Amino acid sequence: MLNAIRNNGAILAIFACASTGLVALTHYLTADQIQRQEQAQLLSVLNQVIPHDLHDNDLYQACTLVTDPLLGTAEPMPVYLASLNGEPSAMAIEAIAPDGYNGSIKLIIGVKQDGTVTGTRVLSHQETPGLGDKVDLRVTDWILGFTGKVLTTDNQASWKVRKDGGQFDQFTGATITPRAVVKAVRNTLEYVNDHRGDIQSQPLNCGGARD
Repeated sequence: MLNAIRNNGAILAIFACASTGLVALTHYLTADQIQRQEQAQLLSVLNQVIPHDLHDNDLYQACTLVTDPLLGTAEPMPVYLASLNGEPSAMAIEAIAPDGYNGSIKLIIGVKQDGTVTGTRVLSHQETPGLGDKVDLRVTDWILGFTGKVLTTDNQASWKVRKDGGQFDQFTGATITPRAVVKAVRNTLEYVNDHRGDIQSQPLNCGGARD
């Protein structure tokens, strides 16, 4: 009986080690592919929020990290710096809307040198399907409403959803999510307007810059 128990235990241990090794090997073999897919996805989004006619540099390589409460998190967030003919033209900055209905919403906002929004996309969220997920471009085009907008000292009060007296539509039965996104974009623009020069003078230390 004891020999049988020992044998079964040994067999289980061998299978456990083999399974662990297989998982580790699979991760090792697919890590580069996953990284390439993530990079390709990011490049696609970057080229959506900063159009090709605004830059001639590799956005993925021109990345720096910034930290500020206005970005919705204490974690460093990447900024991708666009240039055209050697001159700064725009930037794409990641930010967090921490007060979504089901948790944080990760965004990326493209901003020209004059402060005009060139594009906004939701990178990740956990909002309710059919309600809050309408901030996702795959569901509706609501997020395109930020394109062409500018934050100034005169129009700050309009950077709210209509229910709160602002210019942006909310969703029927789901005001919390668009309210959180509008606030996050507004805060990000405030940060960019106040720190553009500092951001552009920082060393490149993320994305492809650290590969």
